[in-house]
Formats: sequence, C-alpha cells, structure tokens
Amino acid sequence: MGGEGPDDPATGPDPDPVGVNDADLCAAPGGGPGNGKAEDASPHDRHVHLLICRCHCPPLLALSRRNLGVSQMQDQPTVIDWRDGRVPVSRRFDDPYFSVEDGLAETAHVFLAGNDLPARFRDGFQIAELGFGTGLNLLVTWAAWEASGQSGRFGFTTFEAYPMALSDMAKALAAFPSLDPFAKLLLSAMADGGDRHDLGGPILTLVPGDARETLPAWQGRADAWYLDGFAPARNPEMWGDDLLQAVAAHTAPGGTAASYTAAGHVRRALTDGGFDVARVPGYGRKRHMTMARMPE
Repeated sequence: MGGEGPDDPATGPDPDPVGVNDADLCAAPGGGPGNGKAEDASPHDRHVHLLICRCHCPPLLALSRRNLGVSQMQDQPTVIDWRDGRVPVSRRFDDPYFSVEDGLAETAHVFLAGNDLPARFRDGFQIAELGFGTGLNLLVTWAAWEASGQSGRFGFTTFEAYPMALSDMAKALAAFPSLDPFAKLLLSAMADGGDRHDLGGPILTLVPGDARETLPAWQGRADAWYLDGFAPARNPEMWGDDLLQAVAAHTAPGGTAASYTAAGHVRRALTDGGFDVARVPGYGRKRHMTMARMPE
C-alpha cells in the first residue's frame, strides 16, 4: 500500500546498495503508494500472465504523524479520496493504495516476482503482509495460484491498522475486471464479519491493530512477506527497525520478503535481521525495489 519519495533518481551515480538514499525519493513527483506507487495514468486491466512490469512513486512531502500516539491514530476514521474516480488515496497518509499506471502489473512485479512466485507455491505455503489495503495483493496472488494449477491451500495473514470500508474496497477493486470472481468471494466473506476466512484457495487471516504490537505476538512464520505499508516518508511506523526485526523473526528458513521501497534504512534493518538483501529494478518509474531472502 505505499511507496514514497525517490530513493533512486532517474539519473546520476548509483548510491550505496545498502543505504545512502534513505529518503526513498522518486524520479518524478506526483502519485505514490499506499502501496507505494501511484500517478496519473489509468490502470490497465490485463490477465495476470500478461502483466507488464512498470511502477511509480509518490510525492516527496509527507504529513507528520510523530506526535500522535498509536491509539489516537487508530481511533481516526479511514477516509478515502479518489483520483480519477477509481484510484483510492488515503487522506491520512496522502498516498494512493496502488499504482495508477497498473496496479496488477505492480503487484505481479513487486510481490510475486519479488518472492519468486508462483514458482515456489506449494500446498501449505504461507504468505504474510504488512498493509492489506484494498486486498489487491491477495487477489493477484490468488489468481496466480489458480493459473499455476496448484492444488491444496495457502495461508495469507495480513496486518492492518486502518481497515478500508468494504464499499471502498469494492469500488477500488472494480478497476480490475479480470479479478472480479475473486473480489466477489473476498467481499462476500468479509461482509460476514470475523478475522479468518476460508476462501477456497487462500485461508485469509486479518490481524487488526498496530503491527508493532500484533506481529511480535503472532505465532506463525511466513515463507514470503509482502512489505506493503504506506511509503516510509509518510508512514515511518511501518518501517521501523523493531518491526522489520519482527518480520525477520517470523520468517521461515529460506523464506523471502519483497517491497516496492529501496530505502537504505529499510534494507539495513532487513540485513540486521538476518536476510540477504538485494536492491533490484523496481516497477515503472521506480528505479529500485527490495528483495530479501532468509538463509536456510
């Protein structure tokens, strides 16, 4: 759900792979992730197998929330603005939930390819995510699971402090007609309430609240992590050293993590947690993203 500020200008010398450009700056202003990515082109609806890898980054300025306590932040209502009538933008973080260029392509590039999926899928595979947002990452993963001919089930645990209203989710996901069958099943299950949903392929577990409190208490371990909080510049709490250390502690041997951001402090924290970290080409206008693997 977020990606912010250029960590890689479009031109100029390549910064230190582990961390000179902590600001995670973007080559072009405008747009930005609630998923770390948006701008002003319309999303293209394409089949998952034909997704093109292109991404975008958001504006450089962020509203400061450092004076708000955790409970104060979570008590505030989730207010959504709409760009071009269909791209949701978090008013709290001033950040789009997915790329306006192509949300499906972005998810496929960053989170599927970034975790070597669907090649690593197997029955019982466990995915964990920071930032559920619209649920788009789940739906793209689910479609890829089905398209790859998998049998069995996979787990999808997602940590979200500010759940989006189902009506807003439905409006956002309507931009991706190819995912409509999956979206309908997801929205129907969530309308029934509860935090655990057996969706047929995925078993979805929603963990509400601040991930800095809920993740350390989680009993599971992930084979793949989707690190998709709002941009580090706008949502620094989601990218702190302690939380990323908790991500590492809840990763299975040989497990992976991927994020649209290549901010130096994020890569360093993942490295300190025991991951082997690489900065690789990002989606669209975002020159770099992060891939990480835990040794077996």
